[in-house]
Amino acid sequence: MILKGSQRAGAKALADHLINDRDNDHFTCLELRGFSTDQLHDALAETYAISKATRCKQFMFSLSLNPPTDHIATEDDFLEAADRAEQALGLDGQPRAIVMHEKEGRRHAHVIWSRIDVDEMKAINLPHFKNKLRDLSRDLFLDHGWVLPDGLATYGNKSPLNFTLEEWQHAKRQNLDPREIKQALQQAWERCDSQIGFKNALEDRGYFLARGDRRGFVALDVDGNVYAIPKWTGLKAKDVKAKLGSPAELPSVVAARASIRSKVSDQMREYISQTKERQAEEFQPLHSEHQAMKDVHRHERQKLKDGQAKRWIEETKTRSDRFNKGVRGLFDRLTGKAKSIQSQNELEARKAAKRDQKQRDFMVKEQMKERQALQRDVQKLRRRHKQERSLLAQRIKQSLSKTAPAKDLSKSRRPQRGIHLSL
Repeated sequence: MILKGSQRAGAKALADHLINDRDNDHFTCLELRGFSTDQLHDALAETYAISKATRCKQFMFSLSLNPPTDHIATEDDFLEAADRAEQALGLDGQPRAIVMHEKEGRRHAHVIWSRIDVDEMKAINLPHFKNKLRDLSRDLFLDHGWVLPDGLATYGNKSPLNFTLEEWQHAKRQNLDPREIKQALQQAWERCDSQIGFKNALEDRGYFLARGDRRGFVALDVDGNVYAIPKWTGLKAKDVKAKLGSPAELPSVVAARASIRSKVSDQMREYISQTKERQAEEFQPLHSEHQAMKDVHRHERQKLKDGQAKRWIEETKTRSDRFNKGVRGLFDRLTGKAKSIQSQNELEARKAAKRDQKQRDFMVKEQMKERQALQRDVQKLRRRHKQERSLLAQRIKQSLSKTAPAKDLSKSRRPQRGIHLSL
């Protein structure tokens, strides 16, 4: 599994994200351990309240567990990874929550630990946690027999298309895959050696170079949305400045937006709008199918959950009825029969819990096969739309070239006739 962790605060915002059923097909709270409540919001609020007795600001450690896209992880897979990460990080026995998400045909999980040691009332230090998680991630891939990704096979060879939650949300507001934006900006960067070359390479892809509010380099799309060059290319600001020089001669964001509005013709703007509307309409049947599938899957899971809960109550009552009461019960405890019955009940309870877990995992795998088949159709349509947007960017550049101010040579070619005296 790919493991990504960070120290953080924001208990309420994190809880809202973890139980977000708008962006996720399904979410399941797999475990709440070490809290006085069985509600996620209250559990993280409890962690925050305890942290107020210390000077710690980032009182939680959040870890995402991402199995390979071609593997559907089970509950045991996530629990095992969480246990091993907990041991590697030195968070043994700390209160933790585990939430599983399903989205776009893949399943991943989030683990949140409290960093506050309640015995000493101070935060647990987590030195070199990125290196530890990298090594554990590599071990998990090898232990499961999964193919190592490049970033783990050779340290430092990270995927250039990794993106943060902020970048994902920024791109999502534009109805684009952030990987598409990031790839376009990174390709433009790789194919230039100067500010002019970078500007031209960006315009080939439908973006325009400008000076940011903090005197850095930014790119604007045709709608005026701003993308910071260092963030979206994965570079440091000093490296960008070393290659591109000073942004002082570039137009500001406000001026660049005004320039784009003036250059893009009404006809081209209408064509852009029509393309967006058509692509949204083409996605609508898939969205409808996805929503219907999600509703059916949720109903099936709730039915299974209710059935398992009812059966668990009945089986628990059956196990409890094996104990004699009164004098016979006292005699069973003296002879050791009660202890034998208790051991039998515990064994049956563990087997029943495993049985229920296997049933849940089986249902999840079958449902995810259906979801992955739909996701393949979604990806196919996304690839076609991406090609259309690439062609659209070329047409935008051609439109801008046609409307670019050219030197007016008519005055120099006009014969000099002296002073015009006509009334």
